[in-house]
Amino acid sequence: MKLVTRNLVPNGPGSVKLLPQIEDDLWDAYNLIAVGDTVEAVTVRKIGGRDTERVKLTLEIAVQSVEYATEDSLMRVRGKNQTKNEYVQIGQYHTLELEIKRPFILRKEVWDWTALDRIQQSCDETAANADLAVLLMQEGLAHLFLVGRSVTATRARIEVPIPRKHGCAMAAYDTALNDFFGRVLDAFLNHVDFGLVQCVVIASPGFTKDQFRDYMLLQATRRGDMRAVTENKARIVLARAPSGYPHSLKDVLGEKSVMAQIKDTKAAQEVPAMQEFYDMITKDSDRACYGPKHVEFANERLAIKTLLLTDTWFRSPDVAARRKYVDLAESVKKLGGTVRVFSSMNVSGHQLEQVTGIAAVLRFPLPDLDHIEM
Repeated sequence: MKLVTRNLVPNGPGSVKLLPQIEDDLWDAYNLIAVGDTVEAVTVRKIGGRDTERVKLTLEIAVQSVEYATEDSLMRVRGKNQTKNEYVQIGQYHTLELEIKRPFILRKEVWDWTALDRIQQSCDETAANADLAVLLMQEGLAHLFLVGRSVTATRARIEVPIPRKHGCAMAAYDTALNDFFGRVLDAFLNHVDFGLVQCVVIASPGFTKDQFRDYMLLQATRRGDMRAVTENKARIVLARAPSGYPHSLKDVLGEKSVMAQIKDTKAAQEVPAMQEFYDMITKDSDRACYGPKHVEFANERLAIKTLLLTDTWFRSPDVAARRKYVDLAESVKKLGGTVRVFSSMNVSGHQLEQVTGIAAVLRFPLPDLDHIEM
């Protein structure tokens, strides 16, 4: 995200002008814009009867709802117009569509810790974007993911029937496998930009990953449009995966051999935090908890070492509820604890959502938690 202008007071009012540049930025904008804010952007309005005309105009909307459309890579902000013009009356409902490469101005009455932190992370020019690509494979099935700062996006699914490998069917098997690898390679070349991606992980059960890497490198020696693959082959890592299905992504990212290779990416930084929580649940369950009531109780006892929560807690349309979790995070930080906010659009965030979306690793045991209802 590019920060064009900033005019705000921490914990007070103000505005920022932002330019989304990648898909991650739209997710950050989705987490920034809340009910009660105002958003100003250029929009298109259809006017006229039979001869419909499309007119560009700038509107400022008092936000009543926000929607993130994963498939279309855009956001929709709906609310009442605050700007006087000849096409949309003041108070009339309108929907602004926010897209990549289109700037907007966001105004808030209160710029709290979570909003300021989101701005800082999103607009940090040194931060990696979609810095990790993962290709999950098995014979006849592949999924290609781009793992960014906030969003894990499925960029391709390839499925090709592969006949059994035996006897006289070997020729048919080889033909189908080459067809499969060719389609996977096309998807790889279309979606993996080594100018952005720090590391590529190819993972599969068995030897499918090895076969595909060999196929890709062989093609790179024959084709003139694959120079980037040849120059960056040291950044291609092989790993074992249970399957080529999306649920195997968390197993791949959690492997120690993979972690060593992708340690500088955003995804790798989230995995150890979740692993610490799961390890504590297994080894010393009195020093870990999850669920709002248990986490709040632990905070009251000044026991939280690491607070884990997903960004969904900061998107509540209920301002009081949103403020409650902002205060919780700030309280943990003031007491020297660590706060990790996970994107619900990334693998670790999905894992955390399965245990209510909020959890904590504690400084000391709290056996009394067992007596508190979830």
